Amino acid sequence: MSANAKDLHDALLIVEDNPDDLHLLQRSLRKTGSSIPVRTAADGQAALEYLGAYQAGTTPDRLLAILLDLKLPRVSGFEILAMVKEHPKTQAVPVVVLTSSGEGDDIRNAYRLGANSYLRKPADPGDLTALVSSIERYWLQHNLSP
Repeated sequence: MSANAKDLHDALLIVEDNPDDLHLLQRSLRKTGSSIPVRTAADGQAALEYLGAYQAGTTPDRLLAILLDLKLPRVSGFEILAMVKEHPKTQAVPVVVLTSSGEGDDIRNAYRLGANSYLRKPADPGDLTALVSSIERYWLQHNLSP
């Protein structure tokens, strides 16, 4: 069943396998006052399933952005990023890589595959809240998406 354009709901997809990090991200978003619905995927396979349904038009979501961890079980963040940027329905969706890796190869590969931003997860929860607030303000409030 295809979602009608008038029935679409703006959403943010968070792809994160660490339950503690996911909880902190969701809590940080709540602290910003964001009312954007958040969809989550706990591993790469779950992300592919959600994105496949999104690309087929069977979800009621209009993705505003994807927060993507790179080091995921089953399917890597790099594979998800490549799939998102290769598909016509998702290629314009901003992908913000939010990961603990600061390795040069990871940064280069993410941008080569089409990442719109590459951010390292701060260890301090307060710093994470500030970073999420910046992400929310820029990508979900100010950025104009197609």
